[in-house]
Amino acid sequence: MVHLNQRTQEVNPAKLATLYKRQFQLCNVRQGETIACVSDLSTRREFIEAAFAAADELGADIYEMCVNNIPSWTKVGVPTIGQCKGTLEAVKAADMIIIFHVPLFTKWLKEVMDAGARVQMIIDAPDDLEQLQAPSGLKEACLYGEALYRKTKVARVTSVAGTDLTWECGEYPVMTQWGYADAPGRFDHWGGGHIHTFPNEGSARGAVVLAPGDIVILPYCRYIQDPVHLTIENGYIREIKGGLDAKLMRDWLDDNQENENDMDPYAVSHLGWGLNPQALWYGIALNGDEPERSRAAARTFPGNFLFSTGPNTQGGGKRNTRGHYDVPMRDCTITLDNKVIIDRGKIVDENMIVAREPR
Repeated sequence: MVHLNQRTQEVNPAKLATLYKRQFQLCNVRQGETIACVSDLSTRREFIEAAFAAADELGADIYEMCVNNIPSWTKVGVPTIGQCKGTLEAVKAADMIIIFHVPLFTKWLKEVMDAGARVQMIIDAPDDLEQLQAPSGLKEACLYGEALYRKTKVARVTSVAGTDLTWECGEYPVMTQWGYADAPGRFDHWGGGHIHTFPNEGSARGAVVLAPGDIVILPYCRYIQDPVHLTIENGYIREIKGGLDAKLMRDWLDDNQENENDMDPYAVSHLGWGLNPQALWYGIALNGDEPERSRAAARTFPGNFLFSTGPNTQGGGKRNTRGHYDVPMRDCTITLDNKVIIDRGKIVDENMIVAREPR
């Protein structure tokens, strides 16, 4: 068993207001705008205080709405807004929403974005907020990668470990995060820097081998210890072979089936890659396996291939299963219509390479 360190916080709490001000500036917060902070019982109080201080510095109005649900990556789609009367109307009237838990795969999120609100998710630890704040050039690199992915008809990923997966693109939109919600109707995750889409229904086929050092970031927070061999046909995982990690995957997906014929947890979900040079693959080894330290960093480190299973409602699909598995994989080669953009985990398209900034 690998011993994982638990490090103490290094960011001075008094510095958070400065970080939040910088984040709000990236989000184009203007004087006179209204910001709604959607918190829950687990939200760090210093985050609320920092948001209030930053808004005050920029001349924006701000308030907090604390909900009684505590969603997480293992409880996606929880409708924290809308069940209580007046909550949906309130946040739809705001210019920007700061949300301190995961709103993905909910109906209310689409409603507020359609109404023009900017939605900024903040769910990572203070040290990570400082380390991962978007560096210069990240947005431009993400937009370039997004344009490539949008034009792609067939994508392929391979690895020395044995992965050889192909899928067709175009049925679902390409979704991109560069770390800040800077335009009306935009959702983003502080610490983001990655691109993904959902494969055309039934098109994903081949083999995926999760190798030691790949990261199960959802629902667990751990490095893969032993290889997991997945056989994929017509968009679904048909076989899972391996040791402990295979059993952990199989049992989680099985437990989220609605019935014995429910295959939604085994569907191939979003597929994409990371571009944020501030994110570190070895973060779990460095900081410990607390999910708060890995929510953005493990997904966005440059050159990773992010494989996932389960829901696709965020892209407009119909699968809303909670059988969601996220695995950022190392050392993969990604090809878009026969053009290699990432070679064995290294970004080779110079337009997607962003310099790391010292933090």
